[in-house]
Amino acid sequence: MLDQAKITRINELARKSKNEGLNLKEQKEQKELRSEYLKNVRKSFKNQLKSVKVVDEEGQDVTPEKLKEEKRNSGLNH
Repeated sequence: MLDQAKITRINELARKSKNEGLNLKEQKEQKELRSEYLKNVRKSFKNQLKSVKVVDEEGQDVTPEKLKEEKRNSGLNH
């Protein structure tokens, strides 16, 4: 997860960009911070998906094979 200082900086740059614009150095910084943020969001989402089990109305496990394989590969098979 991104630390609070980086999240604060992302928000500062977004406000500045909207109000007065950013110089090239700030634009580069914003792009790098956004990229890092998105990387963390994607990682978190993938980890959350690995804990999902899909069950149909009859109680049968219908979790997609691809997701089951991901669980096995990551050692999260419950």
